[in-house]
Amino acid sequence: MTDQTQQDRVLIFDTTLRDGEQSPGATMTHAEKLEIAAMLDEMGVDIIEAGFPIASEGDFEAVRDIAKQSRNAVICGLARAKFNDIDRAWEAVKHAARPRIHTFIGTSPLHRAIPNLTQDEMAELIHDTVSHARNLTDNVQWSPMDATRTEHDYLCRVVEIAIKAGASTINIPDTVGYTAPRESAALISMLRARVPRADDIVFSTHCHNDLGMATANSLAAVEAGARQIECTINGLGERAGNTALEEVVMALRVRHDIMPYDTGIDTTRIMGLSRKVAAVSGFAVQYNKAIVGKNAFAHESGIHQDGMLKNAETFEIMRPEDIGLASTSLVMGKHSGRAALRAKMKDLGYDLGDNQLKDVFVRFKALADRKKEVYDDDLIALVQDATEEGAGRLQVRFLRVICGTEAPQSADLTLAIDGVDHQTTAQGDGPVDATFNAVRALFPHEAHLQLYQVHAVTGGTDAQATVSVRMEEDGKIATGQAADTDTVVASAKAYVHALNRLLVRKQKTDGTGAEVSYKDVS
Repeated sequence: MTDQTQQDRVLIFDTTLRDGEQSPGATMTHAEKLEIAAMLDEMGVDIIEAGFPIASEGDFEAVRDIAKQSRNAVICGLARAKFNDIDRAWEAVKHAARPRIHTFIGTSPLHRAIPNLTQDEMAELIHDTVSHARNLTDNVQWSPMDATRTEHDYLCRVVEIAIKAGASTINIPDTVGYTAPRESAALISMLRARVPRADDIVFSTHCHNDLGMATANSLAAVEAGARQIECTINGLGERAGNTALEEVVMALRVRHDIMPYDTGIDTTRIMGLSRKVAAVSGFAVQYNKAIVGKNAFAHESGIHQDGMLKNAETFEIMRPEDIGLASTSLVMGKHSGRAALRAKMKDLGYDLGDNQLKDVFVRFKALADRKKEVYDDDLIALVQDATEEGAGRLQVRFLRVICGTEAPQSADLTLAIDGVDHQTTAQGDGPVDATFNAVRALFPHEAHLQLYQVHAVTGGTDAQATVSVRMEEDGKIATGQAADTDTVVASAKAYVHALNRLLVRKQKTDGTGAEVSYKDVS
């Protein structure tokens, strides 16, 4: 084996720009390809398969320009077992400091039937095309497509031919994601044992994820002696995708105790590349995707959150910083506990006492039952709402509005006044107007509504609405604000909060400090 591929070193061959881009709908622009290639190069990827130059003029130009800009990585172009393909690939990659030609042909019985070649005819074609590529560059990779469904005797024969013809890397593709880890390892072991000069070349593995075993198959191949893994960012690729770069790299890093193999990848760049590839390809990363999914470093369960706050290693086997994330996300949801809520509120600048925490926690749980995820701004609104609601003479106990296509609308309201509940039904021009009329009926006042404003605290159809109102009476102005997933409820609370503040201001200017008397409504 070469110096570059010592026994404990695994080369990372990224094919996001070739196999990944072949995903239906994942076509990238020229500029996007160059940007991703630069990021891969900076990340420490050993080989970048930049495209399939014969496929189109755009592909050719992208591979050529990536080759010109690359600083460290080997730049590889794919070619079928055709002289024109190989020449075109060379024209594109020759500008790289370290170019590679990757040529392939399908060797399984199913794939041999496509060009209608006998085993001998295919063997001769392999020899001729690999030799042609070797005459152009000393860095030639050859792949027997659908290797995992190729007869072992024939596979050994053509691999030996490719090595003799000048291939320095032999890639063994599981093109349709058919194999299993035990078979993947056995196949590499068999080839290394049976093929002459196998120790002089690098065996590579290229696995698809049709049965969900791409990462496992790749790692099994490495344990059997493969020293190059073909993979893509986010596992992008045809059908169910390819081996995910982030998965194999982090698996080798985290479980170095049982897989003592190193890569040259700067793992802190993983998250940035993942987001970039997702953005330009239009393929969003599933929330529970290993390593880079939104939930990979997120914890909602109260038990998990409590453990994380005490010692992150209780529920995380790697640090979020290792892949380029700032920190773990303690997602606040219906399973979260008091400890997580207290810690989150402290992070947001609220050092809550026990009674305050108890009150906010009850409100938080009620909100979490109505929302999939409670965001920081939701929590801030809850604290503010709890502070307002617990301080005044008036409190909204119950509200039900009846809306229809024809006016007027009606509101059934129960309002606590100095701890005593009062109920009424009022009508108005819309549900909010009906609600405010109900408050006025239960608690008569001369305050005028100067401002009514609604905005969403967070995104989504389940977002909380924050309502702000400003009221004026006898030259005194007070504002009120409240948040709720129901805009009308938030409106009622905000209106009442403003009234409570007006009452406090009236008390302060009354001289005696006595409560302001209003018409008895009992």
